[in-house]
Amino acid sequence: MENQVEEQDLQMFDFKAFLFRALSYWKWFVLALIIGVYIVYQQNIREEFPYTLDAKITVQDDKNPLFTSNTSLIFNYGGISGKVQEVLLNLKSREHHEKVVDSLDLYLSYLTQGRFYKTDMYGRVPFKFVGLDSAYQVLGQPIKLDFIDQTTFELSYDLGETETVATQNFISKEVRRLPVSQPIFKKRYQVGEYIDLPFLKGSIVERDGRKIPVGKSYFIKYNSFNNTVSSFLKSYVVINEERSPLLTIRLTNKNKAKIVDYLNTSIAILDRDQLEKKNQYAVNTINFIDKQLARVKGDLNKKADSLNDFKRDNKLYNLKNETNELSNKIIAYEKQKEGYEKQLMSYDLLKNYLETSDDFTSFPAPVIEGVGDGNVQGLISQMINISSQKSKLEYSVRNNVSVFDDLNRQIDGLKKVLFESISSAKTNIRYQIQSINNKIYNVEREFSTLPESQQQLQAIEREYLLSQNTYNLYLAKRGEAELVKASNVSDINLLEPAKDTGQGRMTRNLNIRYVFAVLGALIPILLIAFIVTFFDHKLHSPNDLKELSKIPLLGVVGKNQSENNLAVLNKPKSAIAEAFRAVRSSLQFMYKKHDIEGSKTVMITSSISGEGKTFCSINIASVFALSGKKTVLVGLDLRKPKIFGDFDIDNNIGAVNYLIGQLSLEEITQKTMIEDLDVITSGPIPPNPSELLIGQQMDALIKELKAKYDYIILDTPPVGLVADALELIEYADATLYVVRQDYTKKDMLQLIKDKYQKGEVKNISFLYNYFNQKGTYGYGYGYGYGYGYGYGAYGNGYHDNEPKKASLLDKVKGIFRK
Repeated sequence: MENQVEEQDLQMFDFKAFLFRALSYWKWFVLALIIGVYIVYQQNIREEFPYTLDAKITVQDDKNPLFTSNTSLIFNYGGISGKVQEVLLNLKSREHHEKVVDSLDLYLSYLTQGRFYKTDMYGRVPFKFVGLDSAYQVLGQPIKLDFIDQTTFELSYDLGETETVATQNFISKEVRRLPVSQPIFKKRYQVGEYIDLPFLKGSIVERDGRKIPVGKSYFIKYNSFNNTVSSFLKSYVVINEERSPLLTIRLTNKNKAKIVDYLNTSIAILDRDQLEKKNQYAVNTINFIDKQLARVKGDLNKKADSLNDFKRDNKLYNLKNETNELSNKIIAYEKQKEGYEKQLMSYDLLKNYLETSDDFTSFPAPVIEGVGDGNVQGLISQMINISSQKSKLEYSVRNNVSVFDDLNRQIDGLKKVLFESISSAKTNIRYQIQSINNKIYNVEREFSTLPESQQQLQAIEREYLLSQNTYNLYLAKRGEAELVKASNVSDINLLEPAKDTGQGRMTRNLNIRYVFAVLGALIPILLIAFIVTFFDHKLHSPNDLKELSKIPLLGVVGKNQSENNLAVLNKPKSAIAEAFRAVRSSLQFMYKKHDIEGSKTVMITSSISGEGKTFCSINIASVFALSGKKTVLVGLDLRKPKIFGDFDIDNNIGAVNYLIGQLSLEEITQKTMIEDLDVITSGPIPPNPSELLIGQQMDALIKELKAKYDYIILDTPPVGLVADALELIEYADATLYVVRQDYTKKDMLQLIKDKYQKGEVKNISFLYNYFNQKGTYGYGYGYGYGYGYGYGAYGNGYHDNEPKKASLLDKVKGIFRK
């Protein structure tokens, strides 16, 4: 159970390590912060804030006062509902903005060079460039103009190494790439002189009599027409509160004069387009009536000729009073009948239009001109309003199917009611026509008593008068349409035009950028610290050992500063020598605690090679020998012998020779420069090292050594690589397991932890090697006194390798060397 808990602890994220690691990166945070703050500062001082201005209009239902019920339907092109939405969509349309940009030539920029960027001088330049309409002008390339005097300027440009340039014709809007024959150009021109270059054609002319400042430099630059329109579309906002006729039009730009002109021109173009659209229906009606007049006039002329011919041939010039009276009655009845028949035809046209058309936002003039039923007129008006509303919503709520389903149901319902109303109206009209036919029949019966010539004359005159009445009716209708057109007014009312009243630029809190600079420096540091900590499974402090295992920590040894492994012998007063003396004291305390007397054996092992096992073995043996104890250092790492090199002895003979029965103990033992320290190297590398270490000769070797020495230091192979060291644990009175800071991985300790949990090893302790307090990102404070390293930190001159005080320059350099 304990083993499972420890494994869970090993896998848990170490937030403390993460925090200290992040703190250890403080110098990089400071550096990144300085760079970030500098960049933000440069951005802030270069920031050119824009202006924002408004214009306000109202959308009114300015009905023509000359509208009758019928002309209202004909000329009011969509009803009063939905007009605001229609205007709103018009203002947001690309076509509308293309007209504005074209009207003001906003694709041509006038610039001056400022401290950090080129400034838009729209409305403030004393000249203008008049480009040739048919020419293709270069896009995106500033053309420099240096004015030498009031009438002379120098034009220059530098296209670099490009072989072609993009050009555009601003009439057709076509874009072409033209070859560059002269990438660098400079020439003097007179104001008003025609400039004829391959991709710039036009002339510089004075604007409104303004004086051109001598010595001043300007730039002109053509921009892509589509890009210019898009840029204004992005910053153009139309605000409308629900069910309000008020529209607030807002534009944001870095040039205030450009905003004023753009907003006011936009409203003027909207007003013009709305009026043109309103008049178009009257124009269509006039065209229709003109066609009907031409047809009726031809018929009238034919009937006039027939009447004159009949009178001349029959020598009849005037009808009798009785005949005139009857004739007038019939003409009156026929006129009424013709009116009803026209209404009947209009209802048939209306029914056919409802059956065949899908667009009911407007109805053609011939369809509704003869509709006289007030109920039908009201239904048509509702149909126009709902259809217009649906048409506008198609641009804003395309995905809301339920809205369109509801509107379609309303339209279908109105169509059904209209069909019923049309049928009822037609029935009533047919009844009226039948009644008139009966009256005409009675009058014609009276005519039958007249002479035949008079009857014929009366019939011809009646047809002529009917045609004349029809012609006069169309003339009246045409005059009515002309009057409606002439008196039409726009539905757009300019409530508040855009004005420059000294408004300041828009500002925003730039300090937020400094917050982002701090976050931009901090977040990468935290992210790196998190990633490194998450994937880092190495030991970085003695505390890591305490958290990982219950195996006690015997001592902490610092980084070896000597040229070889003889740290204690070379510098006996060094902090590292004192650390090994503390280890010696701890071992002696352990032996005393466990009542171990006589000769004592210390086995030293580790997880893998490179953790300092041999280094620790040599120096532990050295401190025991220097204390006057007979000590022997035995090299039992038969696969990779090392200890002979530091003592300047050879490895020709050693423990292997004894274990195979070839040599005696005296023959394999070698003296060192330390009086009480002997060394037994491992000797030649055998083919079967594991078998030699578990043989009877090993028992004999240990017995002989115990009889001769006070302390026996066994330098064994790493347990993480081979099992040899585990076979030697039975000979050890104490076992030191060496781990190295920033080198040993935590999962390498699992094997020895399992052995310790099962009780297969005893008197085992960790020896923490290569300890570097600065490298532990906060760990290790307090480790030392009692663990062999603290003296070095607080010795105040006690140790002979105490570092010299660094200068301020050295400290600064040292910060970024780490």
